[in-house]
Amino acid sequence: MLNIKQRKERGFDDIQSLDDILEILKTQFKTRKLHLKFSVDKTEVQVNEILEDKSIIIVTDSEYSPGDDTIIIYGLLDKYLELDLGVIEVLGPGYFKCKIRSVRKAAQGRRDLRFKINQEDVVATNFKFSKHTIELSGYNIPTGIKVILDQFQSSRSDMSDIVRVDVFQSGDPILERVKKTGQAVFLEDTSSPESYKALNDDFVDLTEVLGDGLKNYMKRNIEKGYKSVVICPLLYITEEEKSIPFAYIQLISTKETMGIEKMLDVKDKAFKLVDRIRDANTVLLSVHQQIDDISRGGVKLKITDENLKKYLIKARGFIFDIVFRLQAPITIYGEIKFTNYDDRGNLYIGVDFAGNSSRKDEMKRYYSMIKPRETEYKNNLMKELRRKKQLQ
Repeated sequence: MLNIKQRKERGFDDIQSLDDILEILKTQFKTRKLHLKFSVDKTEVQVNEILEDKSIIIVTDSEYSPGDDTIIIYGLLDKYLELDLGVIEVLGPGYFKCKIRSVRKAAQGRRDLRFKINQEDVVATNFKFSKHTIELSGYNIPTGIKVILDQFQSSRSDMSDIVRVDVFQSGDPILERVKKTGQAVFLEDTSSPESYKALNDDFVDLTEVLGDGLKNYMKRNIEKGYKSVVICPLLYITEEEKSIPFAYIQLISTKETMGIEKMLDVKDKAFKLVDRIRDANTVLLSVHQQIDDISRGGVKLKITDENLKKYLIKARGFIFDIVFRLQAPITIYGEIKFTNYDDRGNLYIGVDFAGNSSRKDEMKRYYSMIKPRETEYKNNLMKELRRKKQLQ
């Protein structure tokens, strides 16, 4: 039994007319293949007969058994086509009489041609990913990262009179602006209205954030004895190079004002702290895993390593190397589009890596490797189609 998790739903256009559907099956899938959806081995399906009552008889692998009375099959025309079939009668092993419940045609065509590749010719390895995903929308972070923040706060208590290192919390408009924009706060002199204005676009304009509440905020700072306030966001850079402000360093001086040098020093320490967090949160596994099929824009991986299964099933994406025989590794970031398990517990992952997340030079090398293999596959496919037509 397959356990399917579709990460991103495909956009579909419904085909309304049953006659149109039957005509497509009759004319356009004479030479094109249909397959069972969610079948790891791309099990083929043939429409054996179209009956007068507009039901169809299909033939597939004799060992196949639908989980309920539904069979989903798909094929490729100019676009991806998917059919939901209701089983009317089981006529024999792999032999079903069905009614067509619905058909969907992809709103967009498949971007790239996918094809099988010799397993000895290419391999996936050097998987690099985060142990924990840091959510921009949430206010909680993994315990291990929180420990690092607490350790930093304890060891850097001499940076100012008050030192606070914490994750963002809701309710404070200044901290919410820092989290939303990734900008820092530099309030050099709490008693000067000019200090509440932003120096440039790298800083939060407190006069804009506080509005009519600015005078009360100034008054509270003075009453508490605060001379200067600095808030620097911690920006976690993910594998896909997205910046996530997830925590902050706050310094409050009660004895003297802090100049811009202090702000720059805090930023430098923030960068080093994030590097430490990334190192602690990153796993590298250099196991070899099979590439099940491949295209210019993605691959399907067969994951057999138990540690990889544990981490990748929860991941959004990961960095890994594709190694063609006798070639240097090509490092790519892959975004996970779907996952499923087969009956033996192997994890299959559909990965999309066509985008800004992968380095351009690496993608050029990848295209140079894939192009001759793609051309060979197309030529073999055309030969097979011509051979079938000759036999008809």
